Amino acid sequence: MKHIIAPSQKVPVIEEADICVVGGSCTGVFAAIRASRLGAKVVIVEKQNRFGGVATNGLVHMWHSIYDTDFKEQIIGGLTCEIMERLEKRNAISPFRNSKTYGIRLNSEELTIELDGIVGESKITPYLHAFFSEPVVENGRVTAIVIQDKSGRRAIKAGMFIDATGDADLCHRAGLPTYTPAHIQPPTACARFTGWDRKIDPARLIMKHAREFGLPECFIWGAPIPPGDDVFMLSGTRVSGKNPVDGKQLTSCEIEGRRQVRAIMDIWRKYVKGQSIALHALPSQIGIRESRHIIALSRITGQNLLYGKKIDDAIANGTYPVDIHHQDKPGITFKYLDGTQRYSRPGRKSVAGRWHRQTADCPKYYQIPLRSLIPQKSKNVIAAGRMLDADREAFGAVRVMVNLNQTGEAAGVAARHALDSGLDIAKVDPADVRKTLAAGGSIML
Repeated sequence: MKHIIAPSQKVPVIEEADICVVGGSCTGVFAAIRASRLGAKVVIVEKQNRFGGVATNGLVHMWHSIYDTDFKEQIIGGLTCEIMERLEKRNAISPFRNSKTYGIRLNSEELTIELDGIVGESKITPYLHAFFSEPVVENGRVTAIVIQDKSGRRAIKAGMFIDATGDADLCHRAGLPTYTPAHIQPPTACARFTGWDRKIDPARLIMKHAREFGLPECFIWGAPIPPGDDVFMLSGTRVSGKNPVDGKQLTSCEIEGRRQVRAIMDIWRKYVKGQSIALHALPSQIGIRESRHIIALSRITGQNLLYGKKIDDAIANGTYPVDIHHQDKPGITFKYLDGTQRYSRPGRKSVAGRWHRQTADCPKYYQIPLRSLIPQKSKNVIAAGRMLDADREAFGAVRVMVNLNQTGEAAGVAARHALDSGLDIAKVDPADVRKTLAAGGSIML
């Protein structure tokens, strides 16, 4: 590879904050809000034009249940519920109170504006269209980050940093240990449609003609956007064999994802007559399930998660099943806390079985530890979101938004505690973090 020498330059410092959050998904926003509500001066940097990540830019308008597997005990509270309540006032979310459904549909556009509002109310300083470029590291501590936005290259200094990039960009570039799995879960480009005939099974139709239109076999699901049912979101694409943290491969993912959306439209045009179906919206970023992970103080294992092991530093609870979108074969594998499992391929009958024998005391939820968010060797950087440290099985469950939202809140609280105490992030007392989270509305079990 050829190289050039880029000229050095003085970079102006535009902000000096207590805590800087890099990445404005709901996870990052929730981290910023929690820290701000504890009195921290917070700056948040987001590369896109809006907050919300895959929930807004990726068009994934589905959060999952906030109750245990019996739908009896609420296990998720905090900012996830606060945002749900705000959307409820605008008729922009499906019923979630005492709901016995695993999927809660929300309106991504209303969520976008709601996040703008709560960031402003929380007195957080936002930078949109701002790309994280590199960290400044001194004596093992990140002292500043360099961003690139419409005004040029600028720097933000802070005492603590939260990496909510999804891809562990800050941790990786700061020299903290990271890894990329051999079989990452492939990304998907969702899309919205109008004129959708819900009497037609999209999985059966698409897979019947997939080969003709160059579509891979993947998991297909969809649901209407609240408050009505005139706009339908479909998740029916899969881009395999690409690493989303490689710039060239990410570009390929985006283009291939959109090509597959058009192929789905072409199937409808050719084989569903008399329909007025139209492409309503494409995502501004492809939905990335997995990329780079941190090597943390503790790794979440599928064994501990599926058996519902209680954790002394638990900062999040969840019920979403292990859900592995395979790179090496078609379809998707689900493993549930009750010991059952299911291998599904679109348009085909699922293969059911068990991953362990039936017992009377199956766990009703699992937990995520604070230590899975703290990179080894880190002094003042904590991760929040899908880059947390988890093995293949565990990651298949914890990666969904209602789980990762909670990791954002925990990261914001932990960062504030580290700042107040003058301790390295790894030395913050998890009991103190749990106590503060509970005081702010989170459910600590």
